[in-house]
Amino acid sequence: MKKSLSILTLALAGAFVAIVPATAQVAGGTTTTGISVVESTQLALGWSVKKSLLGKTIYNESGKKVGKVEDIIIAPDKSVSYVIVGAGGFIGMGRHDVAIPVSQIQDQASRLVMAGATQDMIKAMPQFEYANDNARRNQFVASAEKDITRGKAKVFELEKKAGTADAAAKAKIDLDITALELDVKSAESKLSELNQATANRWKEFEAGVSAATARLRASIEKNKT
Repeated sequence: MKKSLSILTLALAGAFVAIVPATAQVAGGTTTTGISVVESTQLALGWSVKKSLLGKTIYNESGKKVGKVEDIIIAPDKSVSYVIVGAGGFIGMGRHDVAIPVSQIQDQASRLVMAGATQDMIKAMPQFEYANDNARRNQFVASAEKDITRGKAKVFELEKKAGTADAAAKAKIDLDITALELDVKSAESKLSELNQATANRWKEFEAGVSAATARLRASIEKNKT
């Protein structure tokens, strides 16, 4: 038996639009819930995203694995528009996420089926990126690059200072320059790893970049004159 994901669209849409509020009993009185009796019926007939969709494997009509459901995207008009499907990779690494219209996926005997699909076809589709997440990534990268630029400027400043210092002072400044250069290179290396990662993997490198730039900022502050 086949059941289109359009039922899911109807179910989740109902969760956002109140028609005739229903009343539910609670200890000591009553409260108004956000769905009507009609919507409750729609939800009961629909799919649970957590139990029936997220993390579930999608197959083609031949029973071959196509990908896995990673997310559900709800359109501004409150209808469920796309299923985000991840193909390939291992434990999230190298995974290729794409957006598939819900109408293209069906439930066949409790198995999610996308007729005519293959992993190669999924991987050939444009990569899906979260707009807000991509903006946050760009902001994070810009901030790290600013710290690295400040670090390089401080190295240049210390080198000029060392050029006019006496032997004892120069030896101390040279040690500071070496330490600061190491922190700059560490931050550059971590940022390079993040920049080379796919859009959906950049957060795996965020902590490493943050730690490296924090050390760099501390070195810059230490060498303030």
